[in-house]
Amino acid sequence: MNWNRSKSLQTNPFKSGKGVYQLLLYLGKSVNITIGKKGTFKFLKGYYVYTGSAKRGLKSRVTRHLQKNKKHFWHIDYLLDHASVRKISLFLSKKANECSLSHKTRRTQNAKVIVPGFGASDCSCPTHLVFFERLKEVPENGATCSFSLRGKR
Repeated sequence: MNWNRSKSLQTNPFKSGKGVYQLLLYLGKSVNITIGKKGTFKFLKGYYVYTGSAKRGLKSRVTRHLQKNKKHFWHIDYLLDHASVRKISLFLSKKANECSLSHKTRRTQNAKVIVPGFGASDCSCPTHLVFFERLKEVPENGATCSFSLRGKR
């Protein structure tokens, strides 16, 4: 993917190197997935919103999530073996905060927590991964820019 050719921005969204992002994932069938030392969980067919951040290297972090063959380092790596990335949303405001954005997503109607503590090892959040049965339930959280990836992975 050529990040510098985004039609939604006049400038490179990764210029600062830091920021918060959300991945919209689609899981085509329910499946049991072992998430490292957390254990095995049943992931339901549907849509997932994962909220993450990078203090530096935002472009590298997001690009890594799109790679198919990688060492499992974060919780999201295990889910990405089974789910496809449909959309990446970037939140580049200085006020953007991974935990508050995850909290906002969790509070959306019909949002469900599948794995407690997913992606939240370094904070006290209940999770940074939220499940939605249908795409129309997934909130738009006011991203600075978004990249649709349908059919890319």
